[in-house]
Amino acid sequence: MAMEVEGEEMVTPGEVLGKASDVKAGRGAYLAPHNKTVYASLTGRRIVIPPSPASPDQRPTVEVTGHKAYGAVPELGSVVIARVTKVMAKMASADIMCVGPKAVREKFTGIIRQQDVRATEIDKVDMHLSFRPGDIVRASVLSLGDARAYYLSTAKNELGVVSAESIAGATMVPISWTEMQCPLTGQIELRKVAKSGG
Repeated sequence: MAMEVEGEEMVTPGEVLGKASDVKAGRGAYLAPHNKTVYASLTGRRIVIPPSPASPDQRPTVEVTGHKAYGAVPELGSVVIARVTKVMAKMASADIMCVGPKAVREKFTGIIRQQDVRATEIDKVDMHLSFRPGDIVRASVLSLGDARAYYLSTAKNELGVVSAESIAGATMVPISWTEMQCPLTGQIELRKVAKSGG
């Protein structure tokens, strides 16, 4: 085993670990069906496990063993807190800051697509009226997305913007599902608001 340990290398989420024809995805890795490539889903050491001689499938399994110091990692279905960095016509991107109650220690990017903002009237979603850069949102991880980004959803009542700054620089107060109000100016801004409590 010592020989294998010497050859270990650190990988980060989205790093290519190999082609599906050559390796199987183990823990900490996932297969992207569209290009049949195996990627790392977390930061850690890459370990290649040889197949058992009796196995009909002679591909080795590649695993990524997470390093405790790397903090939390977004996983399918986990609820994350993210800061919106950019809002475009069809999607918003955000930096994931926490997974559940735990802070992340490395940069994970989340993408909220237009169809994942809310559960109703999906075709009428205006991204610029749902989020603004700097907003703090609560979202759930829909999928691991492409190499460097996680697809996030805010399509449940308790998901969406949890904290937002108004144009005047004050922390706004939610007054409905779609509106937040600046306590300084009384100005109302539209957002996809997360229901608090409950």
